[in-house]
Amino acid sequence: MNTQHFTIGTLAEQAGVSIDTIRYYEREGLLPPPARSAAGYRRYTPAAVERVRFICRAKKLGFTLEEIRDLLGFSNDSEKGVRNVKHLASVRLQEINERIDALLVIRDELAELVKACPGDGELECCPILNATKGTAAAATEAPAEPAPPPTLEPASCCSRVLPEDRP
Repeated sequence: MNTQHFTIGTLAEQAGVSIDTIRYYEREGLLPPPARSAAGYRRYTPAAVERVRFICRAKKLGFTLEEIRDLLGFSNDSEKGVRNVKHLASVRLQEINERIDALLVIRDELAELVKACPGDGELECCPILNATKGTAAAATEAPAEPAPPPTLEPASCCSRVLPEDRP
């Protein structure tokens, strides 16, 4: 029986990753150590190509390397494998949804700050810089009383009055 074997370079090329990635996956235990030729070269089978592609697809779906290791293990568990895979994927999906929600809040806050910034004027009046400074100060010291909500309207110092604009 003549099984096809690949060098590490061919495996990397066929799987669409770098040689260093292949070595990293081996060190992390995601890719089993390959057989070696008499000269010491790694000899990979077509199954290694599929495994690396599996790892890459799982990474694109947001799974961590530890979770990918679990997924690979579940794929050999005919009794509880599918249930465990679904549970792991459900947990990952929930975490992704939470990250998306947090990013939407950040996006909306930044959009308001960008909208409020005139793009010129004194640095001290920049709502973006002031909000950033205010966030840093709030994180290090607790205010004695609740601060009023920040105004996102451009402050009067943000609007420069140019000599040609004067009456």
